[in-house]
Amino acid sequence: MTIVVADFQNKGRGLMGTAWNSEKGKNLTYSVFKRHVCFLVDRNFYVSIVTSLALIKTLKRFKIRDLSIKWPNDILAGNKKICGILIENVIKRNQLEISIIGIGLNVNQHNFVNLPNASSMKKLTGSVFNLDKVLRVFQKEIKTYFEILKHEEYELLKNEYERHLFQQKKKSQFKMPSGTVMTGIIEGVNEQGELIIRDHDGIKTSYGFKELELIY
Repeated sequence: MTIVVADFQNKGRGLMGTAWNSEKGKNLTYSVFKRHVCFLVDRNFYVSIVTSLALIKTLKRFKIRDLSIKWPNDILAGNKKICGILIENVIKRNQLEISIIGIGLNVNQHNFVNLPNASSMKKLTGSVFNLDKVLRVFQKEIKTYFEILKHEEYELLKNEYERHLFQQKKKSQFKMPSGTVMTGIIEGVNEQGELIIRDHDGIKTSYGFKELELIY
């Protein structure tokens, strides 16, 4: 595993081409290069699960409270976003060979222009954090979770991920690509990482991340 850290990104990317803006020297913007061995491509969402859980555990170590995962891979504190994840995979012969995991974690930035749902570790606690220390804790946690994944503890990882899902078992609204709004209850995720939603008739349907957007 290799971790590459940037002091500043002038073209930071988020999910589906959105921009990730970060003040120079105040946050952690980094990529994790992870090579896999004998990892079937239909399990690729577990890379997102492992990364999300490692970030949750890291933030808990620094006393950040009320943490959750907004599907598929944003980290929230309360209803404020403090971290985003973007994963790109290299696949060969139906095997997941390499993952490049991009992470933007808001640490010491205090002002977020035109981003009302954004926050940071400093803004939440009033404390200034050592970036290297936060990164070292994350490095330890993600190694631990990848070791769990290596031993194929899929159910354990999926259950922990679902326990941290934002709006889990609560009535929520979702925006569809057509612009229509649907109401349903988040039940969890399936093995492919699709969100399982139960509608008012009790019917459960799975959706990919391009098929709907959680309104919060």
